[in-house]
Amino acid sequence: MTHSTQNANHTPPKPPELSFLRRIPIAFGAFFHILSSAEFAARVDGLQPGHAPAPTPAPAPAPAAVTAVPFKEATPDAALQLLGLLQREARLIDFTQENLSSYSDADIGGAARVVHEGCCKVLREHFTITPVRPELEGSRITLNDGFDARAVRLTGNVVGQAPFQGSLSHRGWRATETRLPKLTESHDVTVLAQAEVEL
Repeated sequence: MTHSTQNANHTPPKPPELSFLRRIPIAFGAFFHILSSAEFAARVDGLQPGHAPAPTPAPAPAPAAVTAVPFKEATPDAALQLLGLLQREARLIDFTQENLSSYSDADIGGAARVVHEGCCKVLREHFTITPVRPELEGSRITLNDGFDARAVRLTGNVVGQAPFQGSLSHRGWRATETRLPKLTESHDVTVLAQAEVEL
């Protein structure tokens, strides 16, 4: 008989029999372990004659990977162009860069009227702006499930799920059309207002 055949037929030695006194602390330890661990109890139950071993619990599924929401990168050209239009028609940058601490409220109010009229002109000529909600401010409205959270912001005591009932504190604004002037390739949008030199 070859050495490999001897290894294949080799029977592992029986574990030594424990004395009665040695088995007493093991029994007490197993008893309390069974009471405190359901998994250990299932393993012991599987050792009983006629019992199949308890199945190994399947591993918990890995959490689904969270897909990052891509952000759109805004180009500054249109914003700079709009800022240039507000400066040209409403002198908005001049007004905001001026130190108003030495002016009276009446002087500031007169300048604000010019800024207001110029801003209105820019918005009328280059945008079509409509309210997000058609109801009058102060009206009681209901927001059903699936309402556009991009266009409506909830304020106050926001609890639970839609439908929500509340008072319309601001109608919101939506630009439905944009009519900014076309620019030449050589136009520098970072120049919001040219410096002026009087000769």
